[in-house]
Amino acid sequence: MQDVEIKIKERIDTHWSDWLGGLQIVHIEENQSQLSGSIADQAALYGILTKLRDLDLNLVSVELTEGGHHE
Repeated sequence: MQDVEIKIKERIDTHWSDWLGGLQIVHIEENQSQLSGSIADQAALYGILTKLRDLDLNLVSVELTEGGHHE
């Protein structure tokens, strides 16, 4: 698993969370949203990025880190 943080220029409603892989959506500035959470792999990340592209949203940044909650 990897943790991902995606920032986009637009504000999107939190009801999109399930459709975007269960990522948490928070509004960080007047016209920016941050999506964060765990993803299974790179294929899941590309799927989320494709959905954001299909919604015509503008990316600000994408950051990946290794998930640290394995048991």
